[in-house]
Amino acid sequence: MRPEVLFPLFAPIQSLPKVGPKTAKALEKISIYKVADALFHLPYNVIDRRYRPKVSEIKNEGIATVMVRIVEHIPSQRRGMPYRVIAEDETGQIEIVFFQARPDYILGKLPTGEERLISGEVGFFQNKPQMTHPEHILRLEETYKLNGLEARYGLTASVHQKTIQNIVYHCLKRVPSLPEWVDETVLKRQGWCGWQEALTRIHQPEELSDIDQESKYYQRLAYDEFFANQLTLQIVRASYKKTPGKERAVKGTLRNKYLNTLPFDLTNAQQNVLAEIDEDMASSSKMIRLLQGDVGSGKTVVAALAALTTIENHEQVAFMSPTSILATQHFNELYESLGAIGVRVEILTGKEKGKKREKVLEELKAGDIDIVVGTHALFQDDVVFKALGLAIIDEQHRFGVEQRLKLSAKGEMTDILVMTATPIPRTLLMSAYGDLDVSRMTEKPPGRQKIETRTIPTGKIADVVAGLKRALEKGTKIYWICPLVEESEELELMSVEERFNLLQKVFGETVDLIHGKMKEREKDNVMERFINGDVNILVATTVIEVGVNVPEATIMIIEHAERFGLAQLHQLRGRVGRGSEASNCLLMYKAPLSETATARLKTMRESDDGFYISEQDMKLRGAGEVLGKRQSGLPEYKIADFYEHADLIGMARDDARLLLEKDPRLISERGKAAQTLLHLFEKDQVVSYIESG
Repeated sequence: MRPEVLFPLFAPIQSLPKVGPKTAKALEKISIYKVADALFHLPYNVIDRRYRPKVSEIKNEGIATVMVRIVEHIPSQRRGMPYRVIAEDETGQIEIVFFQARPDYILGKLPTGEERLISGEVGFFQNKPQMTHPEHILRLEETYKLNGLEARYGLTASVHQKTIQNIVYHCLKRVPSLPEWVDETVLKRQGWCGWQEALTRIHQPEELSDIDQESKYYQRLAYDEFFANQLTLQIVRASYKKTPGKERAVKGTLRNKYLNTLPFDLTNAQQNVLAEIDEDMASSSKMIRLLQGDVGSGKTVVAALAALTTIENHEQVAFMSPTSILATQHFNELYESLGAIGVRVEILTGKEKGKKREKVLEELKAGDIDIVVGTHALFQDDVVFKALGLAIIDEQHRFGVEQRLKLSAKGEMTDILVMTATPIPRTLLMSAYGDLDVSRMTEKPPGRQKIETRTIPTGKIADVVAGLKRALEKGTKIYWICPLVEESEELELMSVEERFNLLQKVFGETVDLIHGKMKEREKDNVMERFINGDVNILVATTVIEVGVNVPEATIMIIEHAERFGLAQLHQLRGRVGRGSEASNCLLMYKAPLSETATARLKTMRESDDGFYISEQDMKLRGAGEVLGKRQSGLPEYKIADFYEHADLIGMARDDARLLLEKDPRLISERGKAAQTLLHLFEKDQVVSYIESG
């Protein structure tokens, strides 16, 4: 049960004054549903309204706040001309200017003869001060509402800055006094205040630097989120490790048969990781391991070998992928390679319906199926295993801690093997996957082709298209990646639909389109045509970023490469170079490039080592570059920033570990405060693990 003290923070946003259904709906677009969401929607900038001169003292353009008396209204004489209001104080006059404003509105806000506090951008016309569309017009009794420093928030269409400022103002009134969950020595050492004060100080700053991510107030809030995350991971890990596992010995018959079918020997990295997995599976504790391998390092082969150990111990394997495209791909690969040695492999995604689905469910329950490959469909209640021994989860960052526990709960002593092709810097691994043991594979199997990577300005696109004509004559398959689905005049980026239309005019029906807004079935059909040869140029968004395997594809063109993060560029490039032919990656950019974008593209030209690239990505992002962060393979945070606050992760991990060692049930005074923190960040399920022991 969530503590009563938190109830005000979990009240719906519509419970606030002047927030109706329309505003509440608009706020959902920036993930604000309840009071706590608005409080965690921190400002990105501050407007300094502390400059409060007399009219005659205004010498420079900029923000000014002035107390004036309204003298005269001069309505616009013809369409397009401004409506002007003359105002003054004892030292001089200032003109207030409005364009396309209603006269009745202006008369109501600025009645002649009355005093008003106005604040906004001041300019000069014929050496006289002017304020165009003041951002604040306040009566004398309302001046308390105007802070010297005014926080500015990220917005969505139809939600004005004043609306969200007013919402946050009312939310802050509801913030309860909460018990302190941070260790006293940490607070003193860092010079941090309490949670409530830190939250208030960022929304109502007293210094311009208060909202900076390195300020002590922001750091305090970021630490709270990391601390909640680390507690969650360590509680989940302890709970998982505490429950007994099954000792699954390597028997080797199926494994040897499978190894004999492979056209290559395992790399040293594959052998080392397999030894770690074998040791985990043979122990009496449950395995909970992350297999981190660069693009094309051979993770699926290792996963298949672990699956065969499970099957030889008379148990079943669930292999979960984030999309039906990837699930189908894994199914085809495993069906072909393992089916040949007598292993029964089936697929279960949202596409399998009716009698086909019923048949798979019946055979799964009876134990006739050895491996089932699927998507989220594997979570459904009617999916029952006779004996689930191993859950393999591909591209872990698409699934949360709770989801992997939910899948493992389908069996009694299920081992978990999590895989990701996203290279994550060591410093961040503990934050994303602190509940897992980690294995890394850095070698590529023999025969993998190096990908030639070049950069080219968008102005030379005609040369690129001419090159594609020559490549198509040889039967080459080509990816062309764009960053947006629909045109955006604001960003002036080539949308995927516009690029598709232009290429189709040149190359005809051999061009097709795939993007995230399409239905799963549509995406599957397009991929099938690309794999089968009906389509040779696939125009796509980053929907093909992870895992898609088409060995015949040897050219990757990434348009507006400067808009992508390094980790994402590396993932996209990894879609080619998967067969025996030499491959090329063309990074098209729009000049001029920023310093960060230049460094990013240089790194891509010089290296194909995902782990090195991830470390460089960390350095570049640490310098304030956050483009592409959502695709980095790391979990999303509401407040904390992996790159800005990386130094706090280790602190939070150590603090969480110490607290749980002293107080595993979190029943001390600080332990109960930590439970409140977990509820605050909606980790309610984790608290239930503690309560159940």
